[in-house]
Amino acid sequence: MNLVLYRKYRPKTFSEFIGQEHIVQTITNAIAAGQTSHAYLFSGPRGTGKTTLARLLARAINCQKRKQGEFEPCNQCPACQEINANRAVDLIEIDAASHRGIDDIRDLRNGIRFVPNSLKYKVFIVDECHQLSKDAANALLKTLEEPPPHAVFILATTEVHKMIPTIISRCQRFDFRRLTVPEIVKKMEFISKEEGLKIEKAALNLIAQSARGSLRDAESLLDQALIYCGQREIKSQDIKDLLGLVEIKQVADFTDFIVKKETAGAVNFLNELADKGMNLQEFVKTFINYLREGLILKIAPNQNPGNLGLTKEEIKKLKEQIQNLSQKKILNTLETFLDAANKMKYSPIPQLPIELAIVEVTESLND
Repeated sequence: MNLVLYRKYRPKTFSEFIGQEHIVQTITNAIAAGQTSHAYLFSGPRGTGKTTLARLLARAINCQKRKQGEFEPCNQCPACQEINANRAVDLIEIDAASHRGIDDIRDLRNGIRFVPNSLKYKVFIVDECHQLSKDAANALLKTLEEPPPHAVFILATTEVHKMIPTIISRCQRFDFRRLTVPEIVKKMEFISKEEGLKIEKAALNLIAQSARGSLRDAESLLDQALIYCGQREIKSQDIKDLLGLVEIKQVADFTDFIVKKETAGAVNFLNELADKGMNLQEFVKTFINYLREGLILKIAPNQNPGNLGLTKEEIKKLKEQIQNLSQKKILNTLETFLDAANKMKYSPIPQLPIELAIVEVTESLND
């Protein structure tokens, strides 16, 4: 069975790791100096590298060929190979979403007492640790306070605010950020080259933008595109078709009707999109993002928000559209369409809340 791309191209060295430079620098310095901690807390959005870096750290501290002052795992020694092949009994990964009870943590505490079977350290990676029950979290806290010298804990969470402060205080905490579009594109280009894929740069940009800062999501999208297109070149239109993406031109045309206060034109335009099979929820979501960028441009004209990856021509068009609108009117328009987007989920006629929003906004712009 073929491995999915995000597993096939999971970094095996710190130099291959994309993004999170401040975290990688701190951890590699600690490994090289022999000053690693007994407990780490990796927090941040999904798909930003928390579990990947945890496995890299586990491999590096257990590498049998790594010399003093170095930090990269060799990936050749028995310890590295065991971890790479997911055969290392001393690397214990726990999904706290499904093993969140006190009994699960008691089993973990009992296992900690025994020395590692083959590795130097027993490494416990606890994913989604914020989902541990209160009793389980308190039991884990006791273990973190007095761990044996052969145990290393790496806790990972997407919701650090749900964790008890005493556990956070026992760990070295690292906050992961969403990856930028250029960082994701760089990894996608590397994968495409390794796989011998032909893919347009515009298609890579669309994948990166759609991933919303998650490298794993981007790799999954590239996997989908590869299956969808087969052996032919992957084009930007393929990605739009695959993801049901809304054309910025359609959003810009709709915005023209709104800012020119052409109520009938905007309603007719919306219904034409619905008749063509457009996903109106996706359309409204993109329109709201477009307006948000307009608000940011109104506040800071020289700044490119970059959320939609607009071209220079599209930014120029947006600036022209908001030129005669105050910040207050843009804000009110955003709030009205946000409210309409929420009401769409429960409306018997999907476009009705948007039609009402169009009437309300175009009338208010006349004031």
